[in-house]
Amino acid sequence: MIRGETEYMTEEKNMVNVKINDQSLTVPEGITILEAAQKAGVRIPTLCHLDLHDIKMINQTASCRVCMVEAPGRDSLVPACVTKVADGMEIRTDSIRAITARRMAVELLLSNHPNECFTCPKNLECELQSLAKELGIREIKWNGEKINYPKDVSSEAIIRDVNKCIYCRRCETMCNEVQTCGILSGIGRGFNAFVGTAFNIPIVESSCTYCGQCVAVCPTAALTEVNYTNKVWEAINDPDKHVVVQTAPAIRVAIGELFDMEIGTIVTGKLVTALKRMGFDAVFDTDFGADLTIIEEASELIDRIKNNKTLPMLTSCCPAWIKFIEHQFPELIEIPSTCKSPHIMFGTIVKTYYAEKKGLNPKDIVVVSVMPCIAKKAEAERPELTKDNHNNVDLVITTRELGAMIKEAGIDFANLPDSDFDNPLGESTGASVIFGTTGGVIEAAIRTVYEWMTGEELDEVEFTQLRGIKGLREATVDIAGRKLRIGIANGLGNARRLLESIRDGKEKYDAIEIMACPGGCIGGGGQPYHHGNYEVVKKRQESLYREDRNKKLRKSHENPFVKKLYEEYLGKPYGQKAHDLLHTHYEKKERI
Repeated sequence: MIRGETEYMTEEKNMVNVKINDQSLTVPEGITILEAAQKAGVRIPTLCHLDLHDIKMINQTASCRVCMVEAPGRDSLVPACVTKVADGMEIRTDSIRAITARRMAVELLLSNHPNECFTCPKNLECELQSLAKELGIREIKWNGEKINYPKDVSSEAIIRDVNKCIYCRRCETMCNEVQTCGILSGIGRGFNAFVGTAFNIPIVESSCTYCGQCVAVCPTAALTEVNYTNKVWEAINDPDKHVVVQTAPAIRVAIGELFDMEIGTIVTGKLVTALKRMGFDAVFDTDFGADLTIIEEASELIDRIKNNKTLPMLTSCCPAWIKFIEHQFPELIEIPSTCKSPHIMFGTIVKTYYAEKKGLNPKDIVVVSVMPCIAKKAEAERPELTKDNHNNVDLVITTRELGAMIKEAGIDFANLPDSDFDNPLGESTGASVIFGTTGGVIEAAIRTVYEWMTGEELDEVEFTQLRGIKGLREATVDIAGRKLRIGIANGLGNARRLLESIRDGKEKYDAIEIMACPGGCIGGGGQPYHHGNYEVVKKRQESLYREDRNKKLRKSHENPFVKKLYEEYLGKPYGQKAHDLLHTHYEKKERI
């Protein structure tokens, strides 16, 4: 198994006695004051700290200075997020001195922050805004010069507004330590300092994968996704356009959070009803595209195995990881599957097969994808994924954007009745549902590969050895006497370790699944903010597996509408027409 993940220390630790605001408690030696306070039920606010236990990463820059507390024997206040407790330590978090310092730190941040909360993309979701309210700040005491950098709107996926950067450096930790992309770093000193790209080049010129994990942890709106909601409304209200919407599997277990529903609630039927009430002409499921992807991907894997072609084969559903291999591992560019991602495949079928069935001109069809992923916005614009000079997918919005549109439309989402997806492209299997979680794509593929290679029906379709949330996993599946060795990585830092082992000849696999975001699509950069709490991601994962178990059909090759699509239009799986429409190629790119 690939090594590299940092595991928790499991040995017993010495215990020490401390007091926090006169409350006595016993805590492990070596933890921080912030951690000790959490155990005591005492809140110490912070802006830069980010504790990502499930991916073994903590942002401890102590740059915001909001968590300052009093500690004995110290002339000055100390930052609680990095100061270790010691036996006998008596800490005050509620003294006038600590509270005043805390408030002043936030006031100083606000003095150099744009006063545009009403129009800010993160209005009411901004941690700086929330903290200002919590601390009772009602005026900006220091008015003077503010930084004024141009906004970076160069990409189709991410907007950078460094004027809103508070230099917490969370994004830098995610980009460099967790994802290992190396795109973001501190630039400048003092008043003019901010986090940006190398030489502050436009993000589109960098090697950014658009995974969106920087956006997911940014406390302000220094980093946000490009918003396409207005363009979607315009399309819906254009009488000359036939607007089709598709929703990714991870959406149904996350969007309910935006409407105060329990984390992990499956809202598939309500989601369909909401989209129909918004005015879309057809509401389809990207899961259909996922089933279609499995037919092609399983066929490709079998072809590679039987004909001694390049192995391992890497799944290619995640556009951020494809960008990652293009820039970071160009020498391995031949090993990803040539299959387009599910939503791009789906868009292709809508503008060909569906258009013919409906008697529509593809130019008059607008395909909208609702995705948990910010990288899908950039993927839709890739020239390799167009057909007859038309984008397969015209507009991509995130889970958060769709949630905002539903609220804008005045729809009471939580109390909606359930509806079914439209046909012929709305039917799906349990295999396609689990595409939304790490390990799900390869498990879906194996369900089909197993039956096609053995000619036997699977009695048990759940390959639990492929499941989990750990960043690096591997399993062996016996198929017709051949032991397929499978590697799984989620999070690009783990993908790097896996790819390095393959490149250096240290590990040999037959198939590999990689997802850029920790946890897979359920933890995507466009999902409702989880603020580093990966228990949220785990609950979403559990719900997807529950949805899979509740499906009548659980193998992609059993989808009757996918079968009909091949019979009526595509011909043989992995055949010439299917290859022309559903496959693509990737190119080596410079690493910047």
